[in-house]
Amino acid sequence: MAEKNRILVVDDEDALRTVLSSELEGEGYKVNTAADGAEAITILKSQAFDLILLDIKMPNVDGFEVLKFVKDNHPTTKVIMLTGFADLKNAIESKKLGAEDFVSKPYDLVDLLTTVERVLSGV
Repeated sequence: MAEKNRILVVDDEDALRTVLSSELEGEGYKVNTAADGAEAITILKSQAFDLILLDIKMPNVDGFEVLKFVKDNHPTTKVIMLTGFADLKNAIESKKLGAEDFVSKPYDLVDLLTTVERVLSGV
């Protein structure tokens, strides 16, 4: 049986992290979480992931900084940016920095899972 895709969920909202990780685990993914960008970078220094769901607006280290770290250190890892600030500027910046996709909060879980599957399958 193929190994499950490993996903890192990075968001400073506890409830959102919990719901998202349990939904993804329910879909069969292996999930880790980080409460902010600094924690995410620490985890990424010792582990590799297939996909990162990454909030843009976080205290300490924001999602753009984490995205830059990922693209420099784990170029094959795919990234989907999450943000409650759904504006074109963030979407364009995310794409420019190498994110595969951009999902605005609050998101529809089915849509997000579809996006995750699409990005992981490389379609």
